[in-house]
Parts: sequence; C-alpha cells; structure tokens
Amino acid sequence: MTTLGYKRMAGTSAVFLREDYNGASPVERDGMVWQAEELHLHELPATLSPLDAMANALALEGLEDYDPATHGDLRQVNSIGKSFVYLASIRGWVQVDDATALEKQQ
Repeated sequence: MTTLGYKRMAGTSAVFLREDYNGASPVERDGMVWQAEELHLHELPATLSPLDAMANALALEGLEDYDPATHGDLRQVNSIGKSFVYLASIRGWVQVDDATALEKQQ
C-alpha cells in the first residue's frame, strides 16, 4: 500500500502540502518527501479550531510574530484552496483533506 507523502512549500520552513496536490505547485521541487507519521498527523486533536482564512501559505508562518498558532488551529489558505492544521510537535502547518477538516470541526 502506498502512503501519501507531503512536501515542504517553497519559501516556508514549516508548511507542508500533500504531494498529490494538482494545482500550480508551490512545493520545493527537489525537497524531501515527508510521510504522515513523520509529521505527527496521528496527533490531530479530536476537535480542530477553525480560524480566519489566510491569503497564502507564507502568511501562515507570518502569524508567529503577532498571533502564534496553537495545536489544532485550522486555517484555509485561499491561494491553494486547501485547509492546514497546526501541529505543535513539529511547530508547523500540514494540509488536511476537506473531509478530515469538516469532521474534526463537528
């Protein structure tokens, strides 16, 4: 069974997009592929905290200065049309599929 990988987004230090994303690719071309286990996706909290959408992934990292993220924060990234969850253990944002995001919000 093949597991889905994630790639770091170009210009960020801790924002990861699923490698099967089929839009214009903002990921590092030659970067490593990370597995869900490495990104600690098994640590998703039972309930996510939906917050305001961000214009782009770079804005997610910009939050550190004025609105630090907490474990389980969920934000839509408008330029990509996908949701990202903050995982405290990696101090980073990882794309979650829409079904997971909706399920965790309820």
